[in-house]
Amino acid sequence: MTAPRRTIKRRLRTAYPFWAETPRITVAHQAAPSQPRWDVVIVGTGISAALLAERQTRRKNRRVLLLDRRQPVRGSSLASTAMIQHEIDVPLTRLSRQIGPEKAARAWLRSVKAVEELLRLSRRLGLDCQMGRKRALYLAGDEMGFRALEAEAALRREVGIEAEFLSRQRLLDEFGIDRTGAIVSRASASANPAQLTAGLLRVAQERGAEIVSPLEVTDFAELADGVALALSDGRVVVAGHVVFCTGYETLPQLASAHHRIISTWAIASDEGVRQPGWLSDFLVWEAADPYLYFRTTPTGRIIAGGEDEASPDAWSDPDKLRRNAAEIARKLRETCGIRVGRPAYRWAAAFGDSDDGLPIIDRVPGCRRSHAVMGFGGNGITYSVIAAELTARRIDGRSDPDADLYRFR
Repeated sequence: MTAPRRTIKRRLRTAYPFWAETPRITVAHQAAPSQPRWDVVIVGTGISAALLAERQTRRKNRRVLLLDRRQPVRGSSLASTAMIQHEIDVPLTRLSRQIGPEKAARAWLRSVKAVEELLRLSRRLGLDCQMGRKRALYLAGDEMGFRALEAEAALRREVGIEAEFLSRQRLLDEFGIDRTGAIVSRASASANPAQLTAGLLRVAQERGAEIVSPLEVTDFAELADGVALALSDGRVVVAGHVVFCTGYETLPQLASAHHRIISTWAIASDEGVRQPGWLSDFLVWEAADPYLYFRTTPTGRIIAGGEDEASPDAWSDPDKLRRNAAEIARKLRETCGIRVGRPAYRWAAAFGDSDDGLPIIDRVPGCRRSHAVMGFGGNGITYSVIAAELTARRIDGRSDPDADLYRFR
């Protein structure tokens, strides 16, 4: 093997996201793999890995192994606010200018399709994870005023995505929010991300997948008919294909000036906070930088986040956690009168960002059987669904019509 090519280690979040306190997020795992050869090895046990493992184990007798240097479901997926949106961080009008109208339309339509697929999958598997369909309310802000939002809604409708523009008066009358305009759209959802991830991992286990933790991949090298993986306990396993679902702990070969790690913050209120009646059906975010986003849970908690900062380490500052949690609460109060008081939970995490808001779902450069899933932007779970679909097809030797959108760049 060559010099070590392990993923870049980083702490991913502060210790106590709200989801860490919820039930049914523990997944059984073992200390070592039961055999040396596997059809597919997945590195990671977050939402991307869980969705891919579920898809891979649909094939009978396919030997699937998941490896993680942490316990399962204890990485960045635990810090998600699980606003599962079809809306990409980069608006369709802007993305059309960046990558061309045809590609931009495909990227947005693929995200709509991914949310619908996740809703169907959750129902079919009977996952107990608070999965529910939502509408999205996208508010005018300092990045896009009412004219820009009106044009955005029109372009979405033109490519086949439902979107309704609301004037200032309609927004005030129907939602009690005073902004110059907004877009209402469908095809979004919310869930408990830890329960969703754990449920998918358990489904994969029931079909024969093994989860080994804690165990780290320290090096890998492609062979003529597979990939050799050196493990931190001195073992070597061989895989027909390996997929690095390591989120923001990226492989050095995938470093790019187009992608960066930033910091984000989130809060959860106590249960039963007084809130507008319409909020239970909506995800809310704004066309601002940094932008506020929020939703409610079935038990009446408010989950909110924002104050993103272009620093890979700022999230670890406890003073910033206190300040930004207070700022998120203040913006909630100003936006729609929700008073959360002192948040019951507050947390911060590393977060991915890219120039075009799109992730990397591709082979590792120079490799045929080594694949990488790197989620970027505010659509992590949505992109994880797409990653599972694209990667599964690539492993099976099949093409995907949208693979070019997510290539390494």
